[in-house]
Amino acid sequence: MEQLLGVSLSIPIPADQVLISKVELQELKEQSLIGVYWNMKDLEEKIAKKSEWIKSNILYPSRFRKILDSENGGFVFYPKSKGQTWSFQASKMANFLDQNFTNIFKG
Repeated sequence: MEQLLGVSLSIPIPADQVLISKVELQELKEQSLIGVYWNMKDLEEKIAKKSEWIKSNILYPSRFRKILDSENGGFVFYPKSKGQTWSFQASKMANFLDQNFTNIFKG
């Protein structure tokens, strides 16, 4: 004969912390990038690669540039002259990097 016991367990949560679901956490992370723009230095820090690598493997290959370039409706501003700087729409760039990880590294 199987016996079931009812147990009530209380786990204290410190006053300076909250408990949220994984879905809510993911939504908060995504929202934290809305309206944020990265420059090249920011992108280097996010993916731990130097700008030369980023340009060679992500920004300049045509298979990605046609998606990324703001002139084609993308979310990356490619500088056209000296004095202009790279600009990346953070939320969309982060999503692109996540979705294309394998494609970026397989070359």
